[in-house]
Amino acid sequence: MNTIFLDADTNVAEPQVATIGFFDGVHLGHQYLINKVIDAARDYAMQSMVITFDRHPATVVRPEYKPQLLTGIDDKLALLSRTAIDNCVVLPFDYNMSQLTPKEFMQTILKRQLNTEVLIIGYDNHFGKRNSDKPEGFDDYVGYGRQTGIDVMRAAPKSIEGVNVSSSVVRSFLSDGQVEMAAKCLGRQYRITGIVVPGVQKGRQLGFPTANIAPESVATMLPAPGVYHVAVEIDGDGINHNGIMNIGTRPTFGGKDLTIEVHLLDFKDDLYGEKLTVKFISRIREERQFDNELQLKEQLKKDAAQAAQAELAN
Repeated sequence: MNTIFLDADTNVAEPQVATIGFFDGVHLGHQYLINKVIDAARDYAMQSMVITFDRHPATVVRPEYKPQLLTGIDDKLALLSRTAIDNCVVLPFDYNMSQLTPKEFMQTILKRQLNTEVLIIGYDNHFGKRNSDKPEGFDDYVGYGRQTGIDVMRAAPKSIEGVNVSSSVVRSFLSDGQVEMAAKCLGRQYRITGIVVPGVQKGRQLGFPTANIAPESVATMLPAPGVYHVAVEIDGDGINHNGIMNIGTRPTFGGKDLTIEVHLLDFKDDLYGEKLTVKFISRIREERQFDNELQLKEQLKKDAAQAAQAELAN
């Protein structure tokens, strides 16, 4: 995959079949759309292109907006590179770009700079500054395309178990703790990456030492509070270490701040400062307050036993 960071000098020579979107998560719906682009590019004897953004557009339009992201830009590009797409263009989304109408965006960026001949958009995709009186949609894009020289098409949604797959659907599953359904939509286990930082060591006192994780980005979406069966890679070692993770406030100890703690079943060395990638396999239970530490310790034993008997992530 050829990655292009758009600037004023960008001028793509070869004609493109393109699609555009934020592509958060690069889930199976995105992959379905990308495959349609690749197939069309082959039919038209053109190159295939994915166009995305360096930040969530809403953070520019509404600076107070705090997105919950499934993937950061580096992870997103890595996932896109696993597809057979020829080119990936990253747009530097700023205020000036946010003021472009759909027609202006198609003329100046899609056509003039990126040489887009065919544009295939997702079933629910919108781009360009919205007209508050009459929000533009697919039919408008088709009309602007005729004027601009771009053939605009729309792909059907990708459905799994009766649900149209989208980034918002994945976030909804995660917010309910349904990590297995999120994985079905993503085509892989949902994962977060972070650095191990010092904690209060309550787990160690109970015989379950935990690594406290600070996510790489404050925008990273976390599943609902609870205890999860997870697989953990340590500093990209490629090994799935079996573990249990708690996301919550440690109510048994009167905690108030949200913490992310993982206990590895098969690794005893010091993890401070290490970069961990945590893959969510299943939710074991909700977080709850126990009457005393002994009750919590007994429950942790049950949680660990359940995780030990389950299969790990791929």
